[in-house]
Amino acid sequence: MLVAYLLGIAVGLSLTAPPGPVNSVIMSESMRSKVHGMSVGAGAMTADFIFFVIVYKFGRLIPETYLHALYIIGALLLFYLSYSVLKSKSSQRTRGGNYAVGFSMGITNPFQILWWITVGLFFIRSFHILAIAGLFSGIVIWIVTFPLLMNRYAKRFEKYVKLFSFIVLFSFAVYLMFSGISSIAR
Repeated sequence: MLVAYLLGIAVGLSLTAPPGPVNSVIMSESMRSKVHGMSVGAGAMTADFIFFVIVYKFGRLIPETYLHALYIIGALLLFYLSYSVLKSKSSQRTRGGNYAVGFSMGITNPFQILWWITVGLFFIRSFHILAIAGLFSGIVIWIVTFPLLMNRYAKRFEKYVKLFSFIVLFSFAVYLMFSGISSIAR
């Protein structure tokens, strides 16, 4: 039982820790305040919870055509976010606004969607419910500790953090747009 929970924590951290669009915005918003960064993460975690419920209830019934549209929607969102990260001196979003940004990024992120449809589905079917609790515990650990660390240490390197965030967000946007258009063209 404890092993299942610890496995879930490891999988939750592996889902949330890699560099990507959500972590770029968490990093950028965490320079303003820890709570603003955590709000972005909480929004993305809400999207994960929704995907968990969908995958748990409906499994493989999500039509592929919806995934292609989500690629393009996600790409447009990332283009906007990459521009706003680079151009803004300080985010004007509220904690609620940051939550909405994290949620919208999470709910339209094809990588997050595909993770839940593939790995998440396998994880749900293969492991004890404690592993699922561990998975969400791992996500919570990340969305609390990452903003705390960024708030404490990233301010010294603010312009580099913004540039890094812009590059990651813009690169993901280009990749998603290309993937969405090419998958629709097929």
